[in-house]
Amino acid sequence: MKNLKLTLNKKVSLLLLISLFLTIVFSFLFIHFLYKDLYIGTVKESLLYQGERTAAHYHYGDVSGNIKDKILWYNVISPYEVSVVEDLDDLRKSFPFQIDGRPLISTSDRSELAKGNHLMKEGYVGEFNRNVIGAIFPLMNKDKLKGYLFIYIPLAEMTEVFSKGIPILILTGVMFYFVLFLIIQSSLGSLFKPVREMQSFSNKVANGDFSDRLNVTTNDEMAELALTFNSMVDSLQHQEDRKRQFLSNVAHELRTPLTYIGGYAKALTDRVQTNPDEIEESLHLIQKESKRMQKLITELLDLNKLEDASFSLDVEPMVLSQFIMDSLMLIQPNAETKEIDIKHTLNEDSIINGDPDRVMQVFFNILDNALKYSPQKSQIFIHSYEEEGMAVVKIQDKGIGIPEESLSQIGERFFRSDLSRTRDTGGYGLGLSIAKEIMHKHKGSLIVESKEGCGTTVLLSFPLLEI
Repeated sequence: MKNLKLTLNKKVSLLLLISLFLTIVFSFLFIHFLYKDLYIGTVKESLLYQGERTAAHYHYGDVSGNIKDKILWYNVISPYEVSVVEDLDDLRKSFPFQIDGRPLISTSDRSELAKGNHLMKEGYVGEFNRNVIGAIFPLMNKDKLKGYLFIYIPLAEMTEVFSKGIPILILTGVMFYFVLFLIIQSSLGSLFKPVREMQSFSNKVANGDFSDRLNVTTNDEMAELALTFNSMVDSLQHQEDRKRQFLSNVAHELRTPLTYIGGYAKALTDRVQTNPDEIEESLHLIQKESKRMQKLITELLDLNKLEDASFSLDVEPMVLSQFIMDSLMLIQPNAETKEIDIKHTLNEDSIINGDPDRVMQVFFNILDNALKYSPQKSQIFIHSYEEEGMAVVKIQDKGIGIPEESLSQIGERFFRSDLSRTRDTGGYGLGLSIAKEIMHKHKGSLIVESKEGCGTTVLLSFPLLEI
């Protein structure tokens, strides 16, 4: 069986009906409590009190006409019916009825009365068409049973007891729920208006339209939800813009090497070039552009893998200074080629918990960029220290620097501050993106400080291993 789907409007209406039903049930139970526990309880107490007072008129001797006359007078002025008999069988004459289909006096009742105990009787009497409460009191004279006093009263129906209260209760309840219904109905429009707006807004977003935003005019939960929706759409639009920019950049980056490869391949196929040196140069360019495409694809796959939430690092304790020295050994040949002097002062006590391969990748990318954009015979300074529970590595060069307006975009995919140098350096703007993502996975940070024409400083911060 399929689940019943209800709109929010129907749910609120259903909630109102359920509340009404529960209130009616509660009112009925409350009235029943008043009737049974208060009214009947009060009648019982009054019946016992009047019965005991009436029985107290008997003092000694036989049950004479004196007490009977008093009882006859009492019957005239009281709502109770009282009978006095000398024998229990005579009660059948004054009360010839059965209670709940059973005789008034049972064998066990006789033994209780013989002990001087009074009895309470309650039940339905068909001849009266209502319930009756009665009490039988033994009349004792010096421990001798002389007679019996029977007092009873038919109970009023619940509608009779609450004949004035029930109409008022019903009228008040109907008016209350009528007013409540009007208030809820008038509120439903304003209550569901934001929901309908969100539904329409969500449909636009689902169709790729990120131009609109929800108008927030209140300060309640719906406003918070609307703000969350707007924030979500801002994020989706940003991701969509990044995706389009990413695809545009990939297409642009691939178009150039593919054009080179296609052009030189066609020239070789059409035998336009016949000189062996020209053919060798064309093959060398095809190979170079193929490697560039391979590097681009490798870096993209690497970055996507790092950004995957399920990706995990193979961490282990690492002496940070040792990995910095290992990275310097890798780039030393390039540094010697450009006659760049690399100076370093390292804290050899700094130990972090990291992935050795990924940390090496970060250092290599940063140092490689420093070498690429540093002039001949310049210097690079590396300094490591500890600060506020973090191991910090500071890498500073005297290169071309980065324009101030480009600093905020450093680390984004395919972003390069100097596009004219792309073909010389061979970069795609992915190295820093990969380094930033690795630092994020290590719960660290990568900060770039630079001034155009004065060089660049990169600060790498790793959480220190707690020992």
